[in-house]
Amino acid sequence: MPSHPVEPPRSPAGHRPHRVVVLALDGLLPFELGIPHRVFGRPRDERGRPLYEVVTCSVRPPGPVETDADFTIHVPHGPEALATADTVVVPASYELGPVFERGELTDELADALGRIPPAARIASICTGVYVLAASGRLDGRRATTHWADAERLQRLFPKIDVDPDVLFVDDGDILTSAGVAAGIDLCLHMVRRDHGAAVANDVARRTVVPPHRDGGQAQYIRLPVPDPQQASTSGARAWALGRLHEPVQLRDMAARESMSVRTFTRRFREETGVSPGQWLTRQRVERARYLLETTELTVDQVARDSGFGTAQSMRAHLQAALGVTPTAYRRTFRAASERGEGAAVAVRVPHAPARPQAVDEERPRGGAAPLTPSTTAPHRPAAPAAPPRSPTSGRHAPDHDPHSPRTPVAVPSPSPRGESLTTSVITR
Repeated sequence: MPSHPVEPPRSPAGHRPHRVVVLALDGLLPFELGIPHRVFGRPRDERGRPLYEVVTCSVRPPGPVETDADFTIHVPHGPEALATADTVVVPASYELGPVFERGELTDELADALGRIPPAARIASICTGVYVLAASGRLDGRRATTHWADAERLQRLFPKIDVDPDVLFVDDGDILTSAGVAAGIDLCLHMVRRDHGAAVANDVARRTVVPPHRDGGQAQYIRLPVPDPQQASTSGARAWALGRLHEPVQLRDMAARESMSVRTFTRRFREETGVSPGQWLTRQRVERARYLLETTELTVDQVARDSGFGTAQSMRAHLQAALGVTPTAYRRTFRAASERGEGAAVAVRVPHAPARPQAVDEERPRGGAAPLTPSTTAPHRPAAPAAPPRSPTSGRHAPDHDPHSPRTPVAVPSPSPRGESLTTSVITR
């Protein structure tokens, strides 16, 4: 049976949505196959035009593909669709055969992957990472998968730096996620990267999921089910979210839940996977992004309203988290909005948290205004800010090296004495 046409559609005005091609392999999980369609199928520009087009293909000519359920699905496109992709998503499969057993691609899978344009962005969900690993695309890179498969992935592919704790890893042109629902986090992250926080948040609301989940998959590994009678830190988090523009004290958050600072900090980590200081910094970064995209506030006003206090502090944190300054971030998304298009800021680090750290952490070295005690990620030479990636072409700007090193984010950690959780300036 001939494949349906796969030439990307264009409107009379030349608008072409970013094409996402989902590779459906035998043994796929229907839930994970549906994630890209649900997330990328929702965003629209200001004229109501879709920002993405989602196409499903197989490694074979159009026809049935087996799932891990009691039904098959009909896939309308063959592997030639991959040649038209701006982004390729490889969901999980339970029938990867030699890929999973020996780390070797089948001939038809190798042929299919060879059709992907060099400039395309590639993402995997859960065990779909084995396909990328077997193709050699992850050698020398950091990646993740379902926590239950992380150890095996590392043994089979020792050239990969497997991080079992995070929900997803963004390594520029290649992204990998943990299992099942982490695919939603990954796809929302790509929408956020392409079109900004406002668009991603709208998709999250329509999907009835949080725009950004706290913590990593470490919080899901071998932990007992929480006692329903046990106190939670959710009330303190809600209270802090309403006061991002103010100094927030750890002892005040603990008092909201009638806990000691030590108990609150431990419980907070158990529930979110990160410290209160790390969580608060992330919320302020997201607040700053939203204000830069959607308001005419000055950079100084955005810094105050998002809780960074000064433009210098906000600039340092956005540069660390996103690889761009507040002014460049606003210019990128404002220009794209005026054109009715999306825009991309290629982040230098994943929005998943660092691996869990102990509460008693070192003070930062250097001239940073310290939050005592504070966490500073191991210092590396700062990489140049990554220029935007076009959401329609999927190409990097000419001077962007997709393999350039990512700079870790320096974030505050909670103080057992209850000092302010106001974010301090990061110095390089």
